Amino acid sequence: MNLLKKNIFTASIIFLIIFLSISIIGCPYLKQSLVEETKIEEMTASEEEMEVEETTPVLEEGPVTLMLNVGKEPETADPAFVTDTTSLQLVESIFLGLTGLDEDSNVITELATEWELSNDGFTWTFSIRDDITWVRYNCSTNQVEQVLDEYGNPIPVTANDVVYGVRRTLNPVTGSDYAYVLYALKNGEAVNTTEEEIIPELLETIGVEAVDDYTVKFTLEHKAPYFPGIVSMSICKPLPQEVIEYRKEKWIEPCYIYSNGPYVMTEWVHGNHYTLVKNPYYPDADKVQIEKIIAYMVEDEYSAFDMYKNNQLDICNVPISEINKIKSDKVLKEELTIIPVPDTYYYGFTNNKPPFDNHLIRKAFSAAIDRQTLIDTVLDGKHIPANSFAPTGIFGNVAGDPDVGITYDPEKAKAYLAEAGYLDGEGFPEVILMHNESEHHKKIAEAIVVMWKEVLNVDVKIETQELMEYLKTLQKDTPLEDMPHIWRLFWFADYPDQNNWVHEIFNNEAGTNRLRRGCSDPICTEVKELEFDKLTREASIEQDPKKRKELYKQAEYQLNNVETAIVPIYFDTIVTLTKPWVNRTIKTVGQQDFYLWNIDLDTKRKIIEE
Repeated sequence: MNLLKKNIFTASIIFLIIFLSISIIGCPYLKQSLVEETKIEEMTASEEEMEVEETTPVLEEGPVTLMLNVGKEPETADPAFVTDTTSLQLVESIFLGLTGLDEDSNVITELATEWELSNDGFTWTFSIRDDITWVRYNCSTNQVEQVLDEYGNPIPVTANDVVYGVRRTLNPVTGSDYAYVLYALKNGEAVNTTEEEIIPELLETIGVEAVDDYTVKFTLEHKAPYFPGIVSMSICKPLPQEVIEYRKEKWIEPCYIYSNGPYVMTEWVHGNHYTLVKNPYYPDADKVQIEKIIAYMVEDEYSAFDMYKNNQLDICNVPISEINKIKSDKVLKEELTIIPVPDTYYYGFTNNKPPFDNHLIRKAFSAAIDRQTLIDTVLDGKHIPANSFAPTGIFGNVAGDPDVGITYDPEKAKAYLAEAGYLDGEGFPEVILMHNESEHHKKIAEAIVVMWKEVLNVDVKIETQELMEYLKTLQKDTPLEDMPHIWRLFWFADYPDQNNWVHEIFNNEAGTNRLRRGCSDPICTEVKELEFDKLTREASIEQDPKKRKELYKQAEYQLNNVETAIVPIYFDTIVTLTKPWVNRTIKTVGQQDFYLWNIDLDTKRKIIEE
């Protein structure tokens, strides 16, 4: 390059830098360079070409690294849109909420330092830490850095960020699937369901406000003793408004995303893996021993199991068919953990679609399922037969209560069907059982269809759909003719209270209404209200714990024995393998806290080298 060209090139670069500096002044979140923009675009463009690479155990000097498999692609890293556990694990690793949950499912402080309830039970006030700042990963320098304001000062996470996050969730323009959980807030439901133009003044009517920079107050529509558990959820996370409104849907991409938790996302190679690194500005960073996390997206559980055996993963979920082999293996059996978790696998009926608009038929189909045999023969004994919707570990649960739930009883099943007009299954129409594509769901469905045929002499056709299509099919606005008669889902606790189970999921006023529950005699009361809805509504505002428990027991009885709106099949368990060099905690509600784990490198090196 000659001198003249070099001077012109240099001047052009200087002008461009000055222009960009002027264009972003006053927006401290957005100090990004063109180099970063190009790097992100190149990363995104190359993701589809990448395949899952073979990895080797991390033994060389470098960051302490945890290698795991999340199974499938997270749907999002945006806290307002999280609906699946894979995305939730990512979000929980990089964002702090006001509260969290410990290993025993107790609500604990996280961003909040304390909270208090007003005497009338309608106002919750949270004091929050003043030492948490927004951070980002700079793709130009490959360093985690604090987000700075125009004066060069780190930008703290404040009560205003909490307010923004909550209002964004409830803003109908956002379209958050979990917004209904925040209907407990004053005007939460009114704003989320309004057809009016969304203006700032309307959002300001929602019952959340910043009293000052480090105090946030929530005002409720009704009393909610479980509210500190609700604010542990992703939909209540504090969020960085300026970068979200500037970047739009791209704000969650690596190099753009701003977070505040113990880890920071540095890359997300779709269909392959994402990487997290320790946030050095996290106040307790010196206590976080694991410095890097590589989360692979290997959907085939047997491939992931092979990676674990080859020391390419530090933890691994166990394929069902391998459990007995693992139990007989002298090494692997010592690495195996099986514990109950609050996760219920169930079949739902489309309650208003013939012939399942008759509660007797729903009872017959429930009583014809031998859950224990299913678990012993198809699921290799790794689950617990379910009699109710909520499992152990949830406040107000009646798991195992002999007074609740329909158990396997072929004679009763036949009697129910006969009473409904189908003696020995004669004349019963072919119905559809649908599940999303999965070998696990397939095996369960095939076994249950055989049970229904043997006990009831009815034919049930199995249909499958890809997961996202399947979830769309089960939406409450899907035309009835497009809904399957029976379908499978599971529910995993967001917070450990029955309000999160029977009320938020199945109550016709508050829930998702996938069941299409209706009011038809003889189930309804004289005032034409389903008793279940009445009970869960009363329980949601009852302050006395003993009374709440009794109300929830009655509600579970209505759901499972009277309406028989669903068929609980099993309570889930965590069946996992963990390498002996990993010292870990195990949470049964919420996602795992990797920042509390540690890796014994000496033990790892010794075992691998042997």
